[in-house]
Amino acid sequence: MSYRISAILALATVAAIAQSAIVTKRVEYKHGDAVLEGFLAYDDSKTGPRPGIMIVHDWDGLTAYEETRAKMLAQLGYVAFAADIYGKGVKPKTPQENGAQASKYRGDAALFRGRLQAGLDEMKRQSQVDGKKTAAIGYCFGGGGVLELARSGADVTGVVSFHGSYGTALPATAGAVKSKVMVVHASQDPATSREVFDKFLDEMRDAKVDYVMNLYNLDVHPFTVIGGPSYRPDADRRSWEAMQDFFREIFGG
Repeated sequence: MSYRISAILALATVAAIAQSAIVTKRVEYKHGDAVLEGFLAYDDSKTGPRPGIMIVHDWDGLTAYEETRAKMLAQLGYVAFAADIYGKGVKPKTPQENGAQASKYRGDAALFRGRLQAGLDEMKRQSQVDGKKTAAIGYCFGGGGVLELARSGADVTGVVSFHGSYGTALPATAGAVKSKVMVVHASQDPATSREVFDKFLDEMRDAKVDYVMNLYNLDVHPFTVIGGPSYRPDADRRSWEAMQDFFREIFGG
């Protein structure tokens, strides 16, 4: 999508700060027989293990957008790993191809959760990561993904869903969710019906999930995508700052 280019250019300005200390590399890993390729970013000037943040991409796959967000997290002192759900070399190019790929995983919760867990496991294998302090964030398709990761009972400290999807074939059960959850959502998001959203809230209540909700008075969906037609800079800034507060809480400073 064309607005992705604008988003990347705008974010690149932010990512240029302290760039000399940020190390990035592509990391090949597997889920079963599927070969996946993630993107790792960390500040090489820091020593010792530190919290790791996994990023789950939008429906168009792992792009420069997620890579730039990874660099931004690295500048905050975290080890960031952009996971690959679709597989190495799978790069959808049209909304129709995006939808086909996303539907493959949304329609198979076990496969989706397996790919998410594979990414989390790979991030924890990185020597810079403190495996006891991990989180996952995701955008749209990826926002739904991190909620699936939490529902699965994965050993992750917290998850942050940015304008994600909320329906699931495998709702959380009481006591199963180990992580704290943060949800960033537009109150009139056209991609989410009130019925689906209310059902999600009921699910979180019944499963006794420790969650926090950041709700914005907006009628758009991907409001954190810089340069896109739905971009809202105040909501983007506030939600990014709220995410950092959430991380300080779950990681203990």
